[in-house]
Amino acid sequence: VEGKMFHPMAFTVVIAITAAMALSLTFVPAAVAMFVTGRVAEQENRLMLAVRRVYAPLLQRVMAWRVAVVAAATVLVVAAGLLAGRLGAEFIPDLDEGDIAVHALRIPGTGLNQAIGMQVQLEARIKQFPEVSHVFAKLGTADVATDPMPPSVADTYIIMKERKDWPDPRKPKTELVREMDAAVRAIPGNNYEFTQPVQMRMNELIAGVRAEVAVKVFGDDLDTLVALGERVEQVAAGVAGAADVKQEQSTGLPLLTVQPDRAALARYGLSVADLQDTVSIAMGGGPAGQVFEGDRRIDIVVRLPEAQRSRLEALGSLPIPLPARGDPSAPATVPLGEVARIELSTGPNQISRESGKRRMVVTANVRDRDLGSFVEELRSAVATGVTLPAGYWIDYGGTFEQLISASQRLQVVVPVVLLLIFGLLFMAFGSARDAAVIFSGVPLALTGGVLALWLRGIPFSISAGVGFIALSGVAVLNGVVLVSFIRRLLDEGRDLDGAIVEGALTRLRPVLMTALVASLGFVPMALNVGTGAEVQRPLATVVIGGILSSTLLTLLVLPALYRWVHGAGEARRRVPAG
Repeated sequence: VEGKMFHPMAFTVVIAITAAMALSLTFVPAAVAMFVTGRVAEQENRLMLAVRRVYAPLLQRVMAWRVAVVAAATVLVVAAGLLAGRLGAEFIPDLDEGDIAVHALRIPGTGLNQAIGMQVQLEARIKQFPEVSHVFAKLGTADVATDPMPPSVADTYIIMKERKDWPDPRKPKTELVREMDAAVRAIPGNNYEFTQPVQMRMNELIAGVRAEVAVKVFGDDLDTLVALGERVEQVAAGVAGAADVKQEQSTGLPLLTVQPDRAALARYGLSVADLQDTVSIAMGGGPAGQVFEGDRRIDIVVRLPEAQRSRLEALGSLPIPLPARGDPSAPATVPLGEVARIELSTGPNQISRESGKRRMVVTANVRDRDLGSFVEELRSAVATGVTLPAGYWIDYGGTFEQLISASQRLQVVVPVVLLLIFGLLFMAFGSARDAAVIFSGVPLALTGGVLALWLRGIPFSISAGVGFIALSGVAVLNGVVLVSFIRRLLDEGRDLDGAIVEGALTRLRPVLMTALVASLGFVPMALNVGTGAEVQRPLATVVIGGILSSTLLTLLVLPALYRWVHGAGEARRRVPAG
């Protein structure tokens, strides 16, 4: 999923940067030679003069207190790392699809006519909301059984009006969902899961359930699984952020049972097979002949009418043929109720299996909280509050599984990317110390990205992770601009302190321009509220916050760090030999 989501963006960025590099090496020099004439000199405008007047004294203080500045920057990086652990995590942010899907569940065994009547009542209640355009539902199993469901389950799709047509266009969708949930729960005989159409199908494809989190209890005995599932449901409902917590409907299906009375059967000379044959024909039907229509043969099936099959009194009076006897006055039949006990009970509604074991699932959605911390708290609560018998175990499923797998991939990709960046810097400058000084912009940039996510209340996601990867490349640009100019001044014979101060002041404008161009390009993504904004917002927030912190800390920390790293060598060069 994340590959399809970010592949076009990554491809576009790579192509754009490659094209820009090619143009900068070919078209730009030719254009300068053709169109730039006369004397060329850099001139500072009033804004840059004002910024330079503020920056110059700060730079002098930083150079004087370089050890303290580097130590403070290190503490800031460590604090950002600790803060990152408290951001929470999710696979990808929930996209606002605009419409709403409601998974309506009724009592198992609900007939089609009754389910349709309850669905009509549900849709009429939803249509009372002025934000709703129209409602439709899918009930039961279609002819092409790609999504088989009993008549007691319905997928209800709520198509919303345009935001401008709402009574309050600024009303959050989450608040509308809460209002709908409270309204429809007043209708008896229903249970609901609120989600979105595409999200519901994606969850089902990823984890086999329509909800975001699934707690799977495995074992052998169905009654024990049901009891454990009820306990897990109680524990999960108490976790903050849990919504639509429910156990799958594994029991509750009405079941007609006919229990033979063997003593009574023996008195009448009947066998259990005689009883079973009669009940089987009465309930399921049996062939009594054939009708010929041309070359077609159609069986004649005999069974009780449907109205009689559902009445215990009618079944109790069903005649069971007795064996022939010598006494002609003896009865030829006996009522079923005299040789068997007939009753309605509840039986299994479904028996789910996974990996060769019976399975019970408790599902939940997450609202107003990140998915990662919710699952962690849920795991802890279930481990503490649910005691499992021998041979039973609990597993977890849902979209957070994709977060775990994607995080594992990032644990490989990120170190490789950082190693490549350091290798390119070493190849460009031929010095491990200079490469390390420039590379320090990466952790300094990550502090700003983490702080920006925290200030906006955005948890870490794969979208934010991609932003951190992109930020790592952008963060070294300012360091390259600054260090390359300082090295040029040193090669011209300037002393270390003078080269650092002059280089920082001279390259102030290019550093600020590099940061502004890179960060301003992401501002529309950070402020976007349209379709897909939920995925764009974390990425843009990370890049903007990281570039701002990288620029600020590069202008202050990098000169102090460069002086501190190269200061020992400079001191040794000043001491005369012998």
